[in-house]
Amino acid sequence: MTDNMKGRIKADHMTNPLVSVIIPVYNGEKYLAQAIESILAQTYRPIEIIVVDDGSTDGSDHIAQSFSDHVQYLYQSNRGGPAARNTGIKKARGSYFAFLDADDLWTEDKLTQQIDVMEADPVLQIVFGHVSHFYSPDIDRIAKQKVQCPTEKMPGYHHGTVLVTRSAFLDIGLFSEKWECGEFLDWSFRAQEKGYRSVMMPEVVMKRRIHSSNRGILVRHIRPDYVRVLKASLDRRRKKDE
Repeated sequence: MTDNMKGRIKADHMTNPLVSVIIPVYNGEKYLAQAIESILAQTYRPIEIIVVDDGSTDGSDHIAQSFSDHVQYLYQSNRGGPAARNTGIKKARGSYFAFLDADDLWTEDKLTQQIDVMEADPVLQIVFGHVSHFYSPDIDRIAKQKVQCPTEKMPGYHHGTVLVTRSAFLDIGLFSEKWECGEFLDWSFRAQEKGYRSVMMPEVVMKRRIHSSNRGILVRHIRPDYVRVLKASLDRRRKKDE
C-alpha cells in the first residue's frame, strides 16, 4: 500500500460511514486469518470486523483474538451460520452491513467500489458483485476430482458479495435460522417482496475458496432447503395477492 493510499484511508476514516463486517466461523482456524486479512486490506475505511465463533473446538478463537483491536470476537454455542450472522448483526454499529465466510476472501476494492455505487444512486440500498473461484492450495487430487472449480467469474448472489444499508437490512429482517442452507436466498426473496432494488456490479468482489469441506457443495442432504425457501417465498406472495 502506497503512502498516498494510507493517507487517503486515514482521511476517509474521519468522513466515511462505518461498515460492519460479520464473519461466522466454525472450526475454521485453517483459513480464518486470511479472510480477516482480506478485510483489513480494504481500501475503504472505517471498518468494524465482528467474528462470531459458532462453538468451534479448534483454534479459531486464538486466530480471531490474535488480531486484537482490529477484531471484535464473540462466542456462542453451535447454532449454525445464520444464527452466528444474526448474533453479529445485533452487535454491529455500522451504517452498512457486509458478510464474509471464514474460508473466503475479498478483493481489496470491494467496499470502495460498492460504496461508490451506493452514493451514485441514493435510492439504492443493496449492491452485489461477481465471484471468482479458486482451489485452496491444501486441497488434494482426489478432492479436486469431486468438486468443480469454475474458471469464469460469476454473478455473486451470495452473502459474501453483498453490501446493504443498515436500515434496509433491519427492515427486511434477520436471517432465518430454520434453514441449514439457503438463508441468504430467503433473505433476498424477502428483500424483493418488500420492493428493494439491487444492483449487480460487474467487478469481482469475492474469491470463493474451493476446498475439501465446502459445506454447501459437499453436504447434499441440505440442498432441498433451496426448494423449500423458494416455495416459502411463493406462498408469501400468493397470500399477499389474495
